Amino acid sequence: MKNLFSFILVFMLVSCNENNKARKTISPEPVVKRIDKQAELDKIQEMRASFEKTVKEQRYGDLGNFVTKDLISIGPGSDDWIAYRALREQHGNKFRYDSIKMSPKETVILSDTMAYDFGVSRTYYTDENGTVHEMGDSFLVLLKKVDGEWKLYRELASSLVE
Repeated sequence: MKNLFSFILVFMLVSCNENNKARKTISPEPVVKRIDKQAELDKIQEMRASFEKTVKEQRYGDLGNFVTKDLISIGPGSDDWIAYRALREQHGNKFRYDSIKMSPKETVILSDTMAYDFGVSRTYYTDENGTVHEMGDSFLVLLKKVDGEWKLYRELASSLVE
């Protein structure tokens, strides 16, 4: 009986020790990736400023550098925006923005690859008579980091400016 008791005690100690080892190897500590939110916000601000500069310099061919390949964008639907799009279509896409000024109200880093930007913008163009037009909108965009660069992934704009 004494040997049986000793055997059971040794078996339990070894068994408990093996369970502890198994738990340690099964559930390692999770790796937490730290995001420097201010650095990412600064990168988004730089991207926004570069976009505005590209429009002002009329480098329209470079605008594709600011968006993902699968961009979905819904623009404002007010009368002035509809008239602008009709004018562009009528004149073979001749009328492009002269400039755009984006004023973010809230930019939030959601993860190391996603962020959103909410704000208002003012867009200016000159028609065939030399008249400068100003159009305003509110925007909400999702930004996606591609190869280390923030790009426009989804956009929803409204002609209501809040």
